[in-house]
Formats: sequence, C-alpha cells, structure tokens
Amino acid sequence: MATNWTTYRELLLPTAPGRRRGVETELRRAVRDGRLAPGTRLPSSRDLADQLGVARGTVTAAYEQLVGEGYLVAKRGSGTTVTAACTWPDSFPAEPPPTPRWRYDLRPGLPALNAFPREEWSQAQKSSLLDLPVDDLGYPDPAGYAPLRRELADYLGRVRAVAAGPSQVVVTNGAAEGLSLLGRTLRDAGHRTVAVEEPSHFGAAGMLASHGLEVLRVPVDDNGIQVDRLSTLDCRAVLVTAAHQFPLGVVLHPTRRHALLEWARGVDGLVIEDDYDAEHRYDRPATGAMQALDPTRVVHQGSTSKVLAPALRLGWLVLPSTLRDSVVERKRLDDLGTGTLPQAAFAHLLSSGGYDRHLRRTRHLYRTRRDALLSALAETLPAWHPIGVAAGLHVVVRLPPHTDDRSVQERLSHQGINALALSNYTTAPTFPALVLGYAALTPDRLRAAVRLMADTLTTP
Repeated sequence: MATNWTTYRELLLPTAPGRRRGVETELRRAVRDGRLAPGTRLPSSRDLADQLGVARGTVTAAYEQLVGEGYLVAKRGSGTTVTAACTWPDSFPAEPPPTPRWRYDLRPGLPALNAFPREEWSQAQKSSLLDLPVDDLGYPDPAGYAPLRRELADYLGRVRAVAAGPSQVVVTNGAAEGLSLLGRTLRDAGHRTVAVEEPSHFGAAGMLASHGLEVLRVPVDDNGIQVDRLSTLDCRAVLVTAAHQFPLGVVLHPTRRHALLEWARGVDGLVIEDDYDAEHRYDRPATGAMQALDPTRVVHQGSTSKVLAPALRLGWLVLPSTLRDSVVERKRLDDLGTGTLPQAAFAHLLSSGGYDRHLRRTRHLYRTRRDALLSALAETLPAWHPIGVAAGLHVVVRLPPHTDDRSVQERLSHQGINALALSNYTTAPTFPALVLGYAALTPDRLRAAVRLMADTLTTP
C-alpha cells in the first residue's frame, strides 16, 4: 500500500482534527475494515502529524494506544506496522427480522401493557432509590433483596395463603429463570425425569428438557392432572398449574390435591406449583396455594409478568428448606443475583399498597374484556364453546368436532390475527380449540377481532 502523505490524508480524514481520539478512531477503523492491511508500515509520527495537520504528540499517543490494544506493532528501527494478527470479518450477520406486528394479538398470557402503573412505578423507583442504603448498591444477595423477600412473604401469605418466611423466598429474573434454576438443581440432585401436565405450556417443558430432564406428560381432565397416572411413571417431580390449569383453565380438585401430595411423600418427590395468574379470578376468590398443605414437598412459583409486565423480569420461588441453599448457590453462580434497584422498587410498590390497587383495577378491566369476548363469540360464532373457570387472562374456545385447529390458526394469521391452536400445547390428540388471550385488547377491538374471525372462516 502506498504511504505518501496525500494517500494517508485521504485514507484517514480524522473526525476530530487536532485531537488524539479522532486519529486513534480513524486508524482503528482503517485497520478493522481492511484499508490498512496486516503488515502495512505506517508513516513516522512526525510525517503523519504533518500530513493530517495535527500535533505530533497526538499521533504518538494514538500509536501507543493502538499498540497496547494489539492493532499495531512498534519495533525500534523498523517503525510501526499493522499487526498480522488483526483480522476483521467482511460483514456481520444481519439482525433477525422483527417480531411481526399483529392486527389483533390474542396470545395468552399477555397483560394489558398500556395499563401498567407508570406513575406509581416511577414513584416507587424514586422513593426506593432515595431510601436505599449505600451498601445495597454493591453486589446483591443472590437470594434476593431482603426487604422484597419480606414483602413477598407477607403478600403471598395474605393473598395466596402461602406458608413461608422471608428466608424461603428466592427472587429470580422472572418465572423462567426460577424454572431453569429448579431444573438444574433437580438434575444435580439425581433427577432424570420430570412430569408435566398434558396439555401445558410448551415453553416450560422445553426449558426443563434443555437442562437434561426427560419430560413425561400426564393427561388433564375436568378435575386437573390425573394424579393416578404418576404412579406408572419413573419420576419424582411434577410441574402443575393447580389454581388455573394452563391452558384448559380447570382447577385441581381438592381430592387430587391431597393425592398429589401423598404421591410426592411416597416417592420422596417434589411438586412445582406454577401460580402464574391465580390473582385474576372474577367469580370468587382464587383457590389458595397448594404449598400451604405441605411446604416441605411443594415449590411455589410466581412472577410479576401477568400482573404488571413481562419486561420487569421479576419472579420468585418459595422453597422447601432442603432445596433453598442449592438453588441460591445455583443462582449465585449464574448471575450473582437479580438487580437490586428493580427489586427495591417492587418492594416499595408492595409495601405502599400500589400492587394491590393495580390488581383491583385490572381485575375489573380484564373481567370487562373477557365478557366482551364471550359475548361477541356467542353472538357471532355460536358453535364455538368457551371452557374453563372465570379466571386468568385467556379462554379456551372449543371448535366444532373434526375442525383442524392448526388450519384455523393459519387462516386467521393471514388476516393478521394471532390466535393459537390448542394443539400447539399438546403432543397427544385432543379436541380442536383455540387459546385466546383477551387482556391486551379493548372490548371494541375484541369484538372487531371476532367479526373478522367469523368473516375469514366463513369465506370459502
């Protein structure tokens, strides 16, 4: 490569003439993109300074910095050259395409994001930060911020009848991390299998499988998971959604609750209770958590994702004492703990009553939206029958016999409607149905979505 002054002036064109950063940045960029090839000998600092119209010290400092970073090599008597070890790819992979924006997004599990209590959360962040001791700005306790664990123990005992003290609560980055921690802890303890409900959330089964556990599926009927089937399987752990089965919406019958705990005691096993949306029940108070019936055999899991917003990534586990230390150590090795600042804000929201107030508002909001969806379905698509209890953020709508629910999902997707088939959540044949989330859409938009669904499916 030619190295006369004119060529280097055209080559580099520093963005900040007279300043070291401009020369340094342009030299680095020229090496990275191949304009300065490996082995190229650079001008002396005096020559390059004269060419670029900068002080010699500016070029000397830039050379020294880039030598230290490994882009250049300087040898006495040989000048400064571009290191042969510096290679840069011709291009980088393109960004993946953005998630499609649906005209009507009826995914289950999505709360009303525009109902997020921005002002209360902002005030909670400000107040908690002002009150936060300086020492708490260091690395967090991997078990979670102590004031939040106290508030969660109180809240879960008051609202979900959970029997736990703060020491049993571990704060996680959402329910997903909690399940991941449990999967690896169980694997380390010798578990090779775990049972899940059939149907169930495909994400939970996939996460457990990703940690080396074989997933065994147990059917669900109108009374919840068929506990008697567990005795035929080689497993000692089961994941259940007892208060509001996902996706079918049934409640685990009291008799089966006791049978499930008897099974766990008999095999020295564990029940993982995913309490994902139990606070949202509209006809009466939700059934209390299973954990209170046997805190030594049940892990209680929850998060803010269905009440506030998934973006917060705040969840929790209430653990038996036999698992607590192992899970906390696993959490420490993973990420040193969940961020203290969002935990502190959430603790303030709980202690100030803001969380309870938000729940009261959204229960009314979601009930209105659920009623609008059911009314529109009854009027426009009377052959579709909703099933499940009056709770949660979604409803399962049973389609006429012999309907291919995946085909229905596909046809609706072409019209911009995101409505998932029940068969996505099961590996076994089941009745055709759609799993429709209603919390994120207003009543008017829900009615419009149903009209478009009817028009789409009745058009040849």
